[in-house]
Amino acid sequence: MPTPINLDDVTRAADRLRAGGIVASPTETVYGLGADALSPAAVNKVFALKGRPATNPLIVHVTGPEMALRVAASWPRRAELLADAFWPGPLTLVVPRRDDLPPAITAGGATVAVRSPDHPTAMALLFAFGGPLVGPSANKSGFISPTTAHHVRDAFLERDVLTLDGGPCSAGIESTVVLLTEPRVRILRPGLIGASDLAAVLREPVDLPGPAPSTAELLQSPGLLESHYAPSTQSFRFTARQAPSVAALARRARIAVIAHQELESLADLDSATLLPLPPLPRLYAARLYETLREADARGLEAIFILMPDTNDPNDPNPPASPTSAPASTADAHIWAAIADRLTRATRPFLAP
Repeated sequence: MPTPINLDDVTRAADRLRAGGIVASPTETVYGLGADALSPAAVNKVFALKGRPATNPLIVHVTGPEMALRVAASWPRRAELLADAFWPGPLTLVVPRRDDLPPAITAGGATVAVRSPDHPTAMALLFAFGGPLVGPSANKSGFISPTTAHHVRDAFLERDVLTLDGGPCSAGIESTVVLLTEPRVRILRPGLIGASDLAAVLREPVDLPGPAPSTAELLQSPGLLESHYAPSTQSFRFTARQAPSVAALARRARIAVIAHQELESLADLDSATLLPLPPLPRLYAARLYETLREADARGLEAIFILMPDTNDPNDPNPPASPTSAPASTADAHIWAAIADRLTRATRPFLAP
């Protein structure tokens, strides 16, 4: 359950935002680093604090479609339908941007990504401030996203970032991002809301993510960089077939093994080495970044993560071989979103 809202803290945070400052607040996905979306100076401060590449656009948080039109040039029918169905919630809509929007937000592109977060503290802050806020994850660029206030305070000084504590994030991974400016609707970043959920509302097909954009392309969404969500410790992803090799390595090296299944080859690893994650995808997602941070804090030689079987023929990052417990069709899009994060956070384990 979210921590109860402290209205005095929210008022103080809104005042900080009006003065051009930065506020970290919880959402249902991860903690976001908020700043006045209509202030170029405040937006630039966010990029500087995160060490974020100028080519990587920001998501803008809004209370709803009316506030979205302060950063969007138009609100297409598709956006209306999806906002009605899924806002507030973990869905980001990419729509045409207003010409007067600070160009840093969109990395110079013609579209802007907007969403309405499903968290009482985040919404209270938006209403108290009275305008749209940029909301990238409240961490240094490229590293593990924060899902508690403690994670944010580990990354930033209080004098630079005022942090509102809303408890642990319930979803745990970033929102689904969907592009609405092309003839066919397309998911840019997978999340807890899948293509079939979107298609059921729109009554039209929704395309899954395509190949990763080249370095020369303008990014239309955050979360598309090849390396992202990564621990400081070198990290590798492995399959069930490779588990015996990983177990053998664990007996002679200081590594952490993260797994969501009970595999015979991993059964004799001690509790200091084996970090379990839940086998249910929503619970797994909610615990993923916390577990990666726990492993990263141990100062080990490496982290090894068992890849899930998405059971999705259209998954852009399928495992090299299936695990022993395939995901149900209903869960496939969530496992695909998890696989997307793990693929960007790790390298493949090349041992047989």
